[in-house]
Amino acid sequence: MLDIKTYNMIAPEGTAEFPADKYTINETDKPAALLIRSQDMHKTRFGTSVLAIARAGVGVNNIPLVEANSNGTVVFNTPGSNANAVKELIVAMLILSTRPVFSSVQWAKKLNGADVSLQTEKGKNHFAGTELQGKTIGIIGLGSVGSRVARATADLGMHVIGYDPYISVEHAWRLSNDIPRAKDLSELLQKSDYVTIHIPYTEDNKDLISSKELAELKDGAILLNYSRWGIVNENAVIDALDSHKIAQYLTDFSSEKVIKHENTIVTPHIGGTTLEAEINGAIMAAQTLKKYLETGNIVNSVNFPAVEMPFDSNFRITLIHQNVPNMVGRITTILAKYDINIDNMINRSREQIAYTMIDTDNISEKTFNKLKNELIEISEVIRVREIRKNR
Repeated sequence: MLDIKTYNMIAPEGTAEFPADKYTINETDKPAALLIRSQDMHKTRFGTSVLAIARAGVGVNNIPLVEANSNGTVVFNTPGSNANAVKELIVAMLILSTRPVFSSVQWAKKLNGADVSLQTEKGKNHFAGTELQGKTIGIIGLGSVGSRVARATADLGMHVIGYDPYISVEHAWRLSNDIPRAKDLSELLQKSDYVTIHIPYTEDNKDLISSKELAELKDGAILLNYSRWGIVNENAVIDALDSHKIAQYLTDFSSEKVIKHENTIVTPHIGGTTLEAEINGAIMAAQTLKKYLETGNIVNSVNFPAVEMPFDSNFRITLIHQNVPNMVGRITTILAKYDINIDNMINRSREQIAYTMIDTDNISEKTFNKLKNELIEISEVIRVREIRKNR
């Protein structure tokens, strides 16, 4: 029976793959899969038994993808599982950036005496804010979160402009035709009173918002980063705040210099921290792992190609291998040697990694072991696995 373990950072001490001075795994040192949240897997050698790791969340910076590739370990995330939670927080932060809620509450709590009501009436004019209605918000990234933020802010009466050169067809269909798209980032920045970021962190978009981009913003604009640390250059933001180029910076990620600035509002990485989002992420991660372990089908992987094929036969062989020419021919030649008839087959690649699934009639354990030994001798093959439908 396949063994799926949640990763609790507690486990048997002194095992070879999980040394006592590092992190280890609960109950068993040879799980078939790991289900994690924010645990740092860079400090752990997770072993050849691990077929898959599912992150209950979107970001996978805590997982060593290069090591996972070389190990033949598929890494999954759960896109969209916390999207509503992040959207609601963005709406809350937009309101907090325009209405001095915090300072007014703190002031009111200090009032004393029987005329508190009169004092609040006299003092309320010190806490006048502005409204979101009629303002323009630029949304960088129109995926699961960004598309929801676009709809929510449009419902608040804001003018929405989006920018996402990598938007998927699925998310494009979800967006209203009334929401215009900027031709480039510069256009979005120049038109926006508010800018909110909803893209994953990659080396390509590191410091996407830096001094040059901040200079293109309207004077007094407000910037929100509830995406990932590193997308916004913090030194450039501090300079823009000090010069009053931007009025406020609201973020879920911070350093001491950012959190101490009087014109920042910093939340402690709570974007997806709701009971509903955590449940959604855990369920989605478990379902994704179950699907992969039982069928070999891959969805929502961050390091392997998306591959799905109906499992109509009794026996399935999956191969993870390097993406090099003639691999399928070499694999099928070995299958032909054992008189194995292929019922169905699919091959997909993603950068340096390729994945092949082959359906056939039942193969005995003895025959498969011989077949597997020959397949694994191909230097470019990383992992070979059998899946029996009725097992």
